[in-house]
Amino acid sequence: MKVVLNSFRGMYSDSPRTLFEALRERGDSHEYLWLARPDRVGDFPADVPTVVFGSAEAVAALESADVVVSNDHIGFDWDKSPGTVYLQTWHGTPLKRIHNDVMWAPEGRLAYLDTEIARWDALLSPNPVSTPLFRRAFGFTGPVHETGYPRNDVLSSPDRDRLRAEVRAQLGIADGVTAVLYAPTWRDDAVFTEGVPDHTFPLDLADFATALGEDHVLLLRLHQMVSDRLEFAEGAPIRDVSAYPDIRYLFLAADVLVTDYSSAMFDFAVTGRPIIHFTYDLDYFQNELRGFYFDLAEAAPGPLLGTSDEVLAAIADLGRQPWEPGPRYTHFQETFCSLEDGHATDRVLDLFFPPTGSSGRPGATPLHTNKETRR
Repeated sequence: MKVVLNSFRGMYSDSPRTLFEALRERGDSHEYLWLARPDRVGDFPADVPTVVFGSAEAVAALESADVVVSNDHIGFDWDKSPGTVYLQTWHGTPLKRIHNDVMWAPEGRLAYLDTEIARWDALLSPNPVSTPLFRRAFGFTGPVHETGYPRNDVLSSPDRDRLRAEVRAQLGIADGVTAVLYAPTWRDDAVFTEGVPDHTFPLDLADFATALGEDHVLLLRLHQMVSDRLEFAEGAPIRDVSAYPDIRYLFLAADVLVTDYSSAMFDFAVTGRPIIHFTYDLDYFQNELRGFYFDLAEAAPGPLLGTSDEVLAAIADLGRQPWEPGPRYTHFQETFCSLEDGHATDRVLDLFFPPTGSSGRPGATPLHTNKETRR
């Protein structure tokens, strides 16, 4: 069986990577092929076959696949064969409105993406809250499987402490240093409007990193939509980890997450570590640009802060006493992380890749499933 995989338009990451590695570890003798951006080929293991994302070879691979696994819209034209199964894992719990629910989008963009959605045979959901939102936003009528996200299994793994130490060593973070992961989302109007800077910040990142002190390190992780569009002065006290292959390992390495409206909050909450929201443009983002599915002020696991001084003070407060999640944080976990138990990969493999001979041909399940699966 030929399995073609894609993550974020050519990266080796996220749930497709987790599923791929689990299948290889299990010893399944499928033929695997990854779509890879030329500048990210080095992130893939040397023995993993790749084709250039968007190339004629990538189109041919998709059109000849038995199974396609992707975590995002693939974003270029291809014709899906009648026998192909397309599993869309998606890549986050939506706070921000998506697809048909957005308040603004460039002309023609949603119609084009609808051609991709029409190819999906099944969709993964990370929690019961997301399932109806996905259905409405995407207009998707196929099966939606509430499995949790395979990518997040590592956050509950028995090996998480060892992996945390390895990643911190790789990043040069000394013992006793507090790693602050800053992972803001992107702004649609900046990315899609001509003549507007692709990405800007309301604070001087170098000054912010310096103000944290020598016992802290600022890890900057830009959204993949803008991760190659910001330059820093040489010697700036910032670790730019935007190009780090897989954010889940940064979640393990970090001691605190600073974000705004990014779905990173839902994944990071699995760790039980503190989350601070830097929401300097909350009114504009919520009421004019994108819109939210629920009230962030009511649901957020951490404080909503409007200035860099407030964020610095909140980070400093965390160092004054041991961190323990409060009722607000725990409720957030119960609402959005109930399926992130370390076994999402197993659930997805059971649904889509049963061992050969156990229940028909591998990958056949989604073609014969007509209702949602809650596990």
